[in-house]
Amino acid sequence: MSCALVTGASRGLGRAIAVQLAIDHGLYILVNYSSNHEAAQETLAEIRAAGGDGVLLQFNVEVKSEVDAALNTWKEQNEDKHISVLVNNAGITRDGLFMWMPEKDWDDVMNTSAKGLFNVTQNAIQQMLRKRTGRIVNVASVSGMKGVAGQTNYSAAKGAIIAATKALAQEVAKRKITVNAVAPGFITSDMTKDLNEAELKPMIPMNRFGTAGEVAHLVSFLVSEKAAYITGEVININGGIYS
Repeated sequence: MSCALVTGASRGLGRAIAVQLAIDHGLYILVNYSSNHEAAQETLAEIRAAGGDGVLLQFNVEVKSEVDAALNTWKEQNEDKHISVLVNNAGITRDGLFMWMPEKDWDDVMNTSAKGLFNVTQNAIQQMLRKRTGRIVNVASVSGMKGVAGQTNYSAAKGAIIAATKALAQEVAKRKITVNAVAPGFITSDMTKDLNEAELKPMIPMNRFGTAGEVAHLVSFLVSEKAAYITGEVININGGIYS
């Protein structure tokens, strides 16, 4: 049985992506979360309400030993299943001007996004390489494409994801594994709930924030057979704010 692992799937973009992959592709969803068990349960309930199925998988993407222990145990207990789709969605923000940024805010953001991508992908890609097929979609950001003042750490982390996407795509293309990234702009989610939407909308040519569902549909397309010849790409989804 083909499975999709979605990191940071307890809410926001991760939840929307997890549900959409279950609906569109009938994938068994591994709902990764770090600490919010209740929210992760809600994601799984939405997947089941949509006619899909899955399981909760708790680990902190920043800690390689934790990632490997959780994924290896799951593999041993589920020999009839394999991870054919990986969505590296987990990420955090710790905004602030660079000159006053605490070292921990830099490390936490880099470790969740960039190191997290390394930790999870290195484990999950093993089954894809053996099966000679797979889809990896990394969630980047407009911040990683153009840089955003007050987000030097987040821009650096997402920029690293974009560069890693392009390099890894070249390494595994011959095994029919595609590696792409999506770069959302302002999306209505927990991560943007403290932003002044009315103030920011005029900066966006479409004059609105995007929805998590719109990003999920893009990820779903990249996972599909229709996108089999697309790899190493970064697709912006931002209402025209950066094209």
